[in-house]
This record gives sequence, C-alpha cells and structure tokens, in this order.
Amino acid sequence: MILINLLPHREARRQQRKQAFFAGLGLAAVIGAAVVLLWYTVVQTLISNQDARNARLGVEIKRLDAQIEDVKTLKAEIEALKARQKAVEDLQADRNMPVYLLNELVKQVPEGVYLTGIHQAGQQVSLTGLAQTNERISEFLRNTSNNNSDWLEKPILGSIRAVLVTPAGTRDQRRMFDFAMGVTLKRPPAPGAAASAPVGASAPAPAAAASPAAKG
Repeated sequence: MILINLLPHREARRQQRKQAFFAGLGLAAVIGAAVVLLWYTVVQTLISNQDARNARLGVEIKRLDAQIEDVKTLKAEIEALKARQKAVEDLQADRNMPVYLLNELVKQVPEGVYLTGIHQAGQQVSLTGLAQTNERISEFLRNTSNNNSDWLEKPILGSIRAVLVTPAGTRDQRRMFDFAMGVTLKRPPAPGAAASAPVGASAPAPAAAASPAAKG
C-alpha cells in the first residue's frame, strides 16, 4: 500500500524549527538568569563579608583609638611627674647650694684675696673683695673656672681698681686692689650629687659666713 502525506510538510518543519528556536531562547534565558542570579549571590556574599570585615576593623580601630588616648594620657602624666620630680630635685639642690658655695669659696680663694661681699641670685653669684695684687685676682679667676672647681664655673671679672686700705689696728696705709666679679653655680646633675660632694662640706660654712673668706 502506498501512503501519501497530503499535509503541508514544509509548514510543519518550519513550525518545528520555530519551536526549537524558541525553546533554545528560553533555555538560554533560563541559563542567563541562573548565571546572573549566581553572580548576584556571589557579589552579595562578597559584599557581606567585606562589610563584616569593615565592621570588625571599625571596632578594632575604635579600641586602638581608646588605647592611644590612654597612652597619651599616661605620657602626659609621666611628663608631669618628671617635671614635678625635677622641680623637687632643683629645690633640694638649691637648698644646699649656699653650703656648697661657701665651702667652695673657702677652698678656691687664694692667699692674699679677701672677700668682702657675697650675693647669690639663683645660679648667679656676685663677689666683691680686696686683693694684694692683680696676680691674686687672676689666680682666683683660674680657680673658679670650669676645670678647676666642682661647684663654680664661668667666672667674669666685673671691675678692678687700686685703693688705699688702712688695716685694723695700724695707721699704715696699704695699696690693694678692690675687685668685683661674678661666677655661676653648677647645678648638680642628680640628687645623689650632693652625697658625692666633699665630706664635711658644711663644717667650714659657719666660719665662712661669720667673716669674709680669706686666705693668708
């Protein structure tokens, strides 16, 4: 038996191809939507993770900022304590300075030099006196220089002039040299510097204070 297809087979094929095309388009759209959804999910996950890390970093930064403020406060307190300690040390050193000054003058004033006045203003000391010769004054200046004195430095001669002096108990006049000079007291480097001063530093102080320091 011979079968003859009377249906429009070309139209049928066209419909099949059209259906296959639309089916492919639908499948591609589904796949594209799935890819987009997957990409969106991955991006949102990455953003969420980064936000979580940023939040943790923000918390740590705030904690570190608080610690930095604490450190700054501690540093300020330490500096204040250091300044207070230095002020106390300076007061302690200044309290003993007159003793060290008188003791040092007794040691450094050469023979033939007589001090008639001592005035201290802080670290600066003004001295006035009489000397038998100019050489005695020069020796006194050398004795109070940086390398020769433990407590005196930077001697400066202010004035010097020849005068006639009548010693007590006599009528004879002697030619001497009236001078004025200034020296600077060295501040001890540490509180223990006072302990390292010569033993018995306070012993000669009353004698020096009672009468002008003199040698010879």
